[in-house]
Amino acid sequence: MTSSFLLARLLFQFANEADDLIADLSAVTLSPDGSLWIASDELTSLDRLSRLDSCTFGDRRQFPLTQYLDRVNAEQEIDIEGLDYHRSYLWFTGSHSSKRKKPKGKSRKKDLDRLTRIETEENRYLLGRIPISRGELFKVHPGQTDAECYELTAACLSSEDTDRLLLDALKTDDHLGLFVTAGIPSKENGLDIEGLAVRDRRLFLGLRGPVLRGWAVILELEVNDTEPGILTLNTFDKTDRPYRKHFVNLNGNGIRDLCFDGDDLLILSGPTMDCEGLMKVFRLKDALDAKKDMFSDRDSGDLEEVFDLPFHFGQDRAEGLAVFSGFEGEKSLLVVYDSPNPERIVGGRSIVMDVFKL
Repeated sequence: MTSSFLLARLLFQFANEADDLIADLSAVTLSPDGSLWIASDELTSLDRLSRLDSCTFGDRRQFPLTQYLDRVNAEQEIDIEGLDYHRSYLWFTGSHSSKRKKPKGKSRKKDLDRLTRIETEENRYLLGRIPISRGELFKVHPGQTDAECYELTAACLSSEDTDRLLLDALKTDDHLGLFVTAGIPSKENGLDIEGLAVRDRRLFLGLRGPVLRGWAVILELEVNDTEPGILTLNTFDKTDRPYRKHFVNLNGNGIRDLCFDGDDLLILSGPTMDCEGLMKVFRLKDALDAKKDMFSDRDSGDLEEVFDLPFHFGQDRAEGLAVFSGFEGEKSLLVVYDSPNPERIVGGRSIVMDVFKL
């Protein structure tokens, strides 16, 4: 067990009651202008909090994704489970999962029926990016380097026929295909994306499930623009697949979020199923050096445990990570929680989140 060191706490302030976010934060990232971006698995928008002082973020602004991406259904939640900023784009991913209906506890007959029903929603299969400049999102925005001017465009992974390009590619996979074709729901060891980290055109997706004989999976994708608003998957050299698979031994747990720290990938691990358990942060060293499917554990030397998160039964389920350097250059890790301890909530309009020393 590696103990965490709580360096500070940040206060997220909202102008009015924000139950839709306070109890359901699912992802977090920061952009160079100092803005903090958060998402909920119950909404169809991204939210920006601006930095008010060294430990306070507020002035909430919502950005409905329907304003930037034509394929978003405004009537369905997106189940956003991953956020990252990279080179003037804010990237996001839905869970790509199905879900089983929950019993309500009112009628035994109806509850038995609800437990047989598995649902899918198209918004959950979204994976995309939106141009960002000085804390504002755009559908189209000019970009510039020393060598050229170009156009930044909002886009998502899709084709004329489907937004499920990734799932279609995984259907015949030797390891994951069965879970995709069977439609096994999230929280039952079905396919469930809960982490996103981006570097250039390489996207790393952390899977909460499935976990295979104790090994969690990171999918690596490479995307390319085909036409305005549309991204497609590139096929990796020497394979006929548009993805790589990196298997990591997280003591039997799945992945709950990812973020880059230099060339290393920080991994938030936690239970795959709908149960309580210890959550831990791991470091996958030099993740960008991998050019083929890989296995990583502590014995291989490229995976190390960073620290355990404090465990609170039924509360404070860590959902998001972001490297934070706001305290005199001290490198640290911001962690946001779902199902927060009620003591974190201040007046129904603010919530306290943790910053740990790295």
